[in-house]
Amino acid sequence: MLADDHRVVRQGLATLLRQEPGFQVVGETSYGREAIQLVESFNPDILVLALVLDDVSGFHVVREVSEHSPRTKIVILSMYGTTDYVREALKAGAKAYVLKDSTSEELVQAIREVAAGRYYIDKHFAENIIDNYTGRARIAMPDPYDKLTNRQREVLHLWTQGLTNAEIAERLYISPRTVEKHRTSLMRRLNLRNRHELVNYVLKRGLLPPNKSLPGSIEA
Repeated sequence: MLADDHRVVRQGLATLLRQEPGFQVVGETSYGREAIQLVESFNPDILVLALVLDDVSGFHVVREVSEHSPRTKIVILSMYGTTDYVREALKAGAKAYVLKDSTSEELVQAIREVAAGRYYIDKHFAENIIDNYTGRARIAMPDPYDKLTNRQREVLHLWTQGLTNAEIAERLYISPRTVEKHRTSLMRRLNLRNRHELVNYVLKRGLLPPNKSLPGSIEA
């Protein structure tokens, strides 16, 4: 199963994977909620999933599929090249994380590794994640980001994609006022006092996608 917000990308992936022995593409979509429904209907072995979709975030899909359709293993195919995204994806239940600029051979390898019951992390991240975790084990310092609720993280990630409060509200089926409440709460948990500090936090952690500018609608 394929879920990506770009039709051309999905078509290319479908063509690539259908050429692989033992692979069959049973469905594709650009919507996260539809991906969850398709997984429940077709019960695929693997879901190749982007983190940016046309409605909810990929993290939401990972959590839902991991909880309700655990047989389906998730391979993240993402443009986000930071260890924070890898950590969150794995924590949510993904089994592999591959960058979109990886080779087709690497993606196929990731799928086969996950199908065999193993994890796969893009070589770009492997050493950094090992250092990150061993460093955390030595220092034992809690990360405020881990204190965010799933909804707060979703609001934060949608905001870094350039969406306004109103657009986030539409994506999540909540009101703009509720989005603002989540934004205020997440800033409090991250110990940030204003929008300027929030922007710096997003940039420092590498949460801003390539070629994206932050919206001006979220004010402190």
